[in-house]
Amino acid sequence: IISVDPSKIKRGGALLGDRIRMNSIDTERVYMRSLATRASNRSTSAALTGAIELYKQAGFDLIIVETSGIGQSGTEIVDISDIPIYVMTSEYGAATQLEKINMLDLAEIVVLNKFEKKGSLDAYRDIRKQMIRNRGEWHAKPEDMPVYPTIAAQFNDKGVNNLFAAIVEKINERYSFEWEPKLYTDASPAEDIQAQAIIPGKRVRYLSEISETIRNYHEWAEQQSEIASRLSEVNGTLNQLSNWKPDNKEVLENDLSKMKDHWISKLDVAPKKILDGWDDLYERYKQETFDVKIRDRVIKNELYRESLSGLKIPRVAMPDTKHEGERLKFALKENLPGYFPYTAGVFPFKREGEDPTRMFAGEGTPERTNKRFHYVSEGLEAARLSTAFDSVTLYGEDPGYRPDIYGKIGNSGVSICTLDDMKKLYSGFELTKPTTSVSMTINGPAPMILAMFMNTAIDQEVERYLKAEGKWEQAIKDVKAKYEKLGLPVPKYSNEIPAGNDEFGLGLLGMTGDEVIDAETYDQIKEKTLSSVRGTVQADILKEDQAQNTCIFSTEFALKMMGDIQEYFTEHKVRNYYSVSISGYHIAEAGANPVTQAALTLANGFTYVEYYLARGLNIDDFAHNLSFFFSNGLDPEYAVIGRVARRIWAVAMRKKYEANDRSQKLKYHIQTSGRSLHAQEIQFNDIRTTLQALLAIYDNCNSLHTNAYDEAITTPTEESVRRALAIQMIINKEMGTAKNENINQGSYFISELTDLVEEAILTEFDRITERGGVLGAMESMYQRGKIQDESLYYETKKHTGELPIIGVNTFLKEGAGDEEQKPI
Repeated sequence: IISVDPSKIKRGGALLGDRIRMNSIDTERVYMRSLATRASNRSTSAALTGAIELYKQAGFDLIIVETSGIGQSGTEIVDISDIPIYVMTSEYGAATQLEKINMLDLAEIVVLNKFEKKGSLDAYRDIRKQMIRNRGEWHAKPEDMPVYPTIAAQFNDKGVNNLFAAIVEKINERYSFEWEPKLYTDASPAEDIQAQAIIPGKRVRYLSEISETIRNYHEWAEQQSEIASRLSEVNGTLNQLSNWKPDNKEVLENDLSKMKDHWISKLDVAPKKILDGWDDLYERYKQETFDVKIRDRVIKNELYRESLSGLKIPRVAMPDTKHEGERLKFALKENLPGYFPYTAGVFPFKREGEDPTRMFAGEGTPERTNKRFHYVSEGLEAARLSTAFDSVTLYGEDPGYRPDIYGKIGNSGVSICTLDDMKKLYSGFELTKPTTSVSMTINGPAPMILAMFMNTAIDQEVERYLKAEGKWEQAIKDVKAKYEKLGLPVPKYSNEIPAGNDEFGLGLLGMTGDEVIDAETYDQIKEKTLSSVRGTVQADILKEDQAQNTCIFSTEFALKMMGDIQEYFTEHKVRNYYSVSISGYHIAEAGANPVTQAALTLANGFTYVEYYLARGLNIDDFAHNLSFFFSNGLDPEYAVIGRVARRIWAVAMRKKYEANDRSQKLKYHIQTSGRSLHAQEIQFNDIRTTLQALLAIYDNCNSLHTNAYDEAITTPTEESVRRALAIQMIINKEMGTAKNENINQGSYFISELTDLVEEAILTEFDRITERGGVLGAMESMYQRGKIQDESLYYETKKHTGELPIIGVNTFLKEGAGDEEQKPI
């Protein structure tokens, strides 16, 4: 393959970029070379003829020469090629422009690529007619013209298969060869050349439909609240009449009662039910305890926490107002935690005995990271682990392959490439225990890593079963016998067992559970494990394409694997494990502001919803398996990012998708901003992280990771991780205001900011719709461009000092950089 790229007229340089777009040329049967034209107004290179002769001498069967774009006049390729092929798209303007394209006169095969674009069918018709005129074959049929529509970006595209078969046929015909094209599909008519739509064409406006749904909901909420206000005014007047006795009291009472009935009749069923039950609910929250039913369990929650001064601090404070309009407006737009639209939180109360702490760890070998996991979990009532993988694992590469990859193994994450690695990583943690939850930050190879994790959990339970049934000694003998036969040592945990690790999960290293127990018992253990294991796998490929880049499969194929996994979760009743963590963190770290982060993340989430629905899944069979992941920061919008996301999701799920209550609850993990950690005066970073953690806890996040202060310059140490963990613990255990769980409610500022951020997100939804939805916008790199623009804006403000950052561009230490550096 010889690719010719144009040289710049002024600078003389050329971007030889075609090679980076080739995904399948790593075979020894293919050689690719890029050339620059080295001249202006040329589509070929002076070196091209010599290069072709060289490759002929090298014995290649087929030489493909790709010229640079030629416009209407360039035809040099015809003089040096045996079979000239012209590739074009439908974006050539009016049909009369076809008359000016010389290659339509000279090409033996014409390819109409990007056939999924609007207007392509008309272009297909016009190009064939033009070729009939050019050839003077007035009696020929349009379908006899060698024009081949293709969608080259699509895997196993029928159009590309047709084109390949036509090229082989042309070569055979001209040179009496007997090449036989081996294709997965037979030749297809042009009408069958269609994009394999992830989102059906009729659903492309889904984001704007959601925007309309939410705006309509708020309009309805305002109308109902206004009616309730009128009702409150009537009730107030009736109450005054009982103390004031005018001569026409009965007439007034009669008229006011009719007016009251009129306003009550204007209320919809749900608002009326809210108002009727308000006083009872208020009294329930004034009791000592509050019972909440979760699935089949009733949990008794203490409603007050006592301060050192002896005051009873309410866990949830309810508005103390008699005004029906204010009551209803609060209930429809905010409501208490655990009540639709879940603005204040998706659960009525935070889980007792389990803080929302989830610390991110991963470095070196599985044994080394296992030691760190036990370190950060020491003394905690629940083990909530978050796993960072090294770049070798993130890209699905083999860490045993030399030479370049060695330096990356275990760098900034743990190296995992086998099932045994996974068993070592989580050894000592009971993965099916309700107080254990494991999050894995992995995207490209997520299906494979998830399979390893699930097998690890299953094998742990097989180990438990064997020990309980008195069969453990025999299993150990089976493992030893297997490796004696192979002539290999039995796999083992390489390092010293760390404190806190009871070695649970290490017994079946080198074996899988189905090798040591019968199939029926194994299947029973497997099903029970799958329904019990708790945690999250990130697996958010849309965010990878938009911001982080760890893509190893095409977006379409990765989405299909995500859909397959979700179907498996649905069929096997995997209720407590999230199949995707729809992530805004990496979008923010790439440079997006908080509004863009939230908008793109929610848009991605709704795209998964639309795709799973298009696959035939029921909304309530998968929505509860979706979770979210946001970045925090110090911008004002971060104070409400969680409550805005919860409200948008809840209203869309109930009003647009008619989902049940569980599906309406958006659960999210949040991490303090990595971008806000600065290398200058790193000790200030803990202050920033503390403030961000406070915002997250006040906003009722479901889990939280606090970054270590030294991450700006190095891999976190045990000391810095301990400090980061202490930030959360001090807020949760010592901070008096954290005794209350809806502290943001009642703030006029927070309420107005919530509305402002929500509308900004809905406006962004409309912008994405204009570009064909999330997938359409990704084709034009809209999300990437927006993130880059906002990143540049932030960096410029930081550089000029317009955005003050303490210790970086203001409040600078005198003689900074001259003092002796302390080792960390």
